[in-house]
Amino acid sequence: MASDHPGPRKPRGFLWLWLLLTVIWFAANSSLAIESILTGAGISALLALVFVRHFPAWTDIRLTPARLLHFIRYTGVFLVEMVRANLNMLRYVYSPRIVINPGIVKVRTRLKTPVGRLALANSIALTPGSLVVDLDGDTLTVHWLDVRTTDPEQATRIIVSPFEPDLEKTFG
Repeated sequence: MASDHPGPRKPRGFLWLWLLLTVIWFAANSSLAIESILTGAGISALLALVFVRHFPAWTDIRLTPARLLHFIRYTGVFLVEMVRANLNMLRYVYSPRIVINPGIVKVRTRLKTPVGRLALANSIALTPGSLVVDLDGDTLTVHWLDVRTTDPEQATRIIVSPFEPDLEKTFG
């Protein structure tokens, strides 16, 4: 007789998620003390195990050298875009007269996985001047502080294209 309950899920994607969470822990703590390293590795392992067992989106993550390289490239691109956006915000703050055109635009993504789309949405939201207000399938609704175009293809090129190539090769 077949069981109605599937067996326990294999923790696929665990290593990738554990490494990611551990790196985030080290960046947040800025400490190489052995206690901090062990605590961070332990908490990251526990969180990664919970996520891969209970949230199927995390099981699609595969750790390969090529994906790791693209993740590192994405991190560099993200940091450059973050600096650019902050300098742009600085221009608005110190300008004697603020001339902006706030609005909502729709952009599309080629990313297929939920984790890839989440990473893209967070990248856009963490970049000053833009905020993702909705994610529906392959369409993101973005509040843009200074709308340069309302054409979805042009807006996609401006907002999404810096992040998407490496995220696509990292997460799919």
